[in-house]
Amino acid sequence: MTKITSNILVLIIAIAPIGTSGCAATSMLIGKPHIADRIASEAGFEEKYVTVNNFTLKTYRRFQNPCENLRVYIEGDGRAWKTRSMLSDDPTPSNPIALRLAVIDSHESVAYIARPGQFPVSDAPRCDPTYWSERRFAPEVVEAVDKAIDMAKRDAGARRVEIVGYSGGAALAVLVAARREDVASIRTVAGNLDHVAVGKYHGVSPLEGSLNPIDLASAVAGVPQRHFVGSKDRIIPSSIAESFVRMEGDKDCERITVVEGATHKDGWRERWAELLTISPD
Repeated sequence: MTKITSNILVLIIAIAPIGTSGCAATSMLIGKPHIADRIASEAGFEEKYVTVNNFTLKTYRRFQNPCENLRVYIEGDGRAWKTRSMLSDDPTPSNPIALRLAVIDSHESVAYIARPGQFPVSDAPRCDPTYWSERRFAPEVVEAVDKAIDMAKRDAGARRVEIVGYSGGAALAVLVAARREDVASIRTVAGNLDHVAVGKYHGVSPLEGSLNPIDLASAVAGVPQRHFVGSKDRIIPSSIAESFVRMEGDKDCERITVVEGATHKDGWRERWAELLTISPD
């Protein structure tokens, strides 16, 4: 396990834990511009909604056709819960961290994929709220993200994909990689690589109907990986990544890089260009 130090001042953030709840009201953000549009457009990314199965997923992309590898970023869970017991009516992240990392990336071709229910549009069917609560890592969600990657890969003219996932997006990065034969690498940032253990850590309900990435650790063990964990992350402790890589056979946790001073949300943007220079193992 390696450590990256930093003098960045960080804040400890409050968690809105995972749980179970019912459906919610229609989003107030439908049809309204979002900060993500500005972040993406300023970096030269184009917006594209893709419909896969019953999901409408927002994507951004910046391609230099053709390319060898397409690097794909998968967003975190966003604002899935208002409180421990109240489901959010819109899981769109107020601070889309995976997108902020994507626009920093100077790789030749980069794509970003939001999660089901995030960035809703008025002319698309309403997403079932279970897909940002207990079924956030359900097989149909994994399949939808997998197909969205296929579309982006085709449009980019790429041969292989590198997958980057933030928080809950890291779970999907692993679950999708386990389905594919063209994954060149996996990078996770503050990744939820074992949602059962994370649920126990916070004393909240399990994600019924969701696949668990650690169960597929052996299936992706041969894929080059780098797992970044924050030394001050109180939401996803470092033990989660450690358990995951040990299940892959990495007994010394050499695939993990600890970023000193980083919390779950803070300290990543400032270091991302540097962290990208650390090759997956």
